[in-house]
Amino acid sequence: MLNLISVIRDIFGGNMSLKNFMKNVFGGKETKEEKSNAVSVKAPINGKVLKLEEIKDPAFSSGMLGKGLAIDPEEGKVHSPVDGEIVMLFDTCHAVGIKSNEGVDLLIHIGMDTVELNGEGFKAHVKNGDKVKAGQDLIDFDLDLIKEKGYEVVTPIVVTNLEKIKPIQYTDKDRVVVGDEIFNFELQ
Repeated sequence: MLNLISVIRDIFGGNMSLKNFMKNVFGGKETKEEKSNAVSVKAPINGKVLKLEEIKDPAFSSGMLGKGLAIDPEEGKVHSPVDGEIVMLFDTCHAVGIKSNEGVDLLIHIGMDTVELNGEGFKAHVKNGDKVKAGQDLIDFDLDLIKEKGYEVVTPIVVTNLEKIKPIQYTDKDRVVVGDEIFNFELQ
């Protein structure tokens, strides 16, 4: 059998796989390896994983703003969950919108009602239009200050353009660190 594969490669070119040879012989064209349309969203924050239904903000817990999950942060650093582009960094730096390279829109909202802090305790490391890589620093926030001011720090991470994706598969971990997969899905 090994000699037959060698002969096939000699006749049809050394780069042709047996799979593509069979497609050529039995009707079909040589194809490039099929590209996966799976998207993996990584944890942007270290902390405890929560279902959206468990958080106090009805805009998130009802799914009105999208589907995803939330993280109760252990430290005040947000990293990019995907490779993509910053499409909306709020002036107050309490939330950021990212369009993944696959065209999926993600919203990371640090805490609940933290827009009322008018940017106090938040520092962005990116601006609108910046290209980012998964794991890259996006925003630092003062976890203690936000709590002292009486705000929740639970941070939702949601997909806002649900029409682009198939059902989300969520992590079964109770706690994640930056870079762990928190959910994934296939593109429509």
